[in-house]
Amino acid sequence: MQATKLKNVRRTRRKIGIRKNVIGTPDRPRLSVFRSLTHIYAQIIDDHSGRTLAAASSVQDKVAKGGNKEGATVVGKILAERAKAAGISKVAFDRSGFKFHGRIKALADAARKAGLQF
Repeated sequence: MQATKLKNVRRTRRKIGIRKNVIGTPDRPRLSVFRSLTHIYAQIIDDHSGRTLAAASSVQDKVAKGGNKEGATVVGKILAERAKAAGISKVAFDRSGFKFHGRIKALADAARKAGLQF
């Protein structure tokens, strides 16, 4: 099995384990993060109704440095602003099987600084 395929299989297993415990409710929706090699995506989801309440990404929002920590910080700030506009202040953080460091941590810290609680 190729190394990248094995890496994705392990991440998917971790993601499933995380999703058993992290569920988005109307009171506390789930903040889901996905990181690719070049961009980062984040969305706030209410799992009960199956709706995305707020979203931000380095692609849509034309973040110049979407593939590094600075870009992740900008996306985190934008997401927190959109969440506040939608009336959301508390979220459950879903790292989607990624380690909590680097770009994932930068996005989470920026969202916390901008007012989201998790």
